[in-house]
Amino acid sequence: MLDAIARAGSFAGAARELGLVPSALTYRVRQIEDALDVLLFDRSSRQARPTPAGAELLAEGGRLKREVDAVVRRVKRVATGWEPELRIAADGAIDHGTLIDLCCDFFDSDPPTRLSLREEILSGTLAALTDGEADLALGVTLEPASTAGLRARPLGRARFVYAVAPDHPLAQATEPIGDAELLHHRAIVIADSARDHRSRSFGLLAGQPTFTVSSLQAKLDAQLRGLGAGFLPEALARPHLQAGRLVARRIERGSYGATLHYAWRASAVPGRALSWWLERLERPVTRRALLEGRASV
Repeated sequence: MLDAIARAGSFAGAARELGLVPSALTYRVRQIEDALDVLLFDRSSRQARPTPAGAELLAEGGRLKREVDAVVRRVKRVATGWEPELRIAADGAIDHGTLIDLCCDFFDSDPPTRLSLREEILSGTLAALTDGEADLALGVTLEPASTAGLRARPLGRARFVYAVAPDHPLAQATEPIGDAELLHHRAIVIADSARDHRSRSFGLLAGQPTFTVSSLQAKLDAQLRGLGAGFLPEALARPHLQAGRLVARRIERGSYGATLHYAWRASAVPGRALSWWLERLERPVTRRALLEGRASV
């Protein structure tokens, strides 16, 4: 209720959102203010602005609500064995079609669990798990086994290819292409989705001009249009390389590969939904399909 007032900027707007009459909402807020003996909102203008005390309550209240929600999820899981919701964070390098196929198989088992998917980039995949925003992380590029409180297994080795459009200047450059030549050309980079100092990048030269995008699909589109160059997952680039829409280039620094993992928190016994996914991920064909986009899962 308090959060709705802060978002709307007025009691009237929040009342509409919550389906209350403004007088009922005002009465409830006054009850809270009387109980705490503080003023939570500045009503001196037409807008309702949180006072410093109100801002503190909103911040701490959000944290407490997340903790209570986590307790409720655990209680329901203990009672039924099924989690009310399973949240999966998948790195952009994970094959989207394979992931949706797995979701179809999961829902075919008619579970009572809601499923939530989110795409992350680089460090953001692990951060979503460690920050409590995901229950399962696919495509972790760091070494998750070194992170306390997590369990992890390898998905496999992801291969990356340096690719450009056929009409890009680097398409005709003499191989192997050195750093001095690459510095003259724009690199297409994906913003790391980690929301703090853990963000990182790879394959970028200091001083190189960049065009930053927010997803792997946007990076692919930019490189197809000749806006720049950079590494792409081989599985994603493969059909475009075969069709001649992209050209693979050999650079002096060599090719890039990374061992990707799937990880989950080790603090509790997995519920039935997470166990379903972990069982599927034990299958080599599933792990291979998530990285290469081929074969049945």
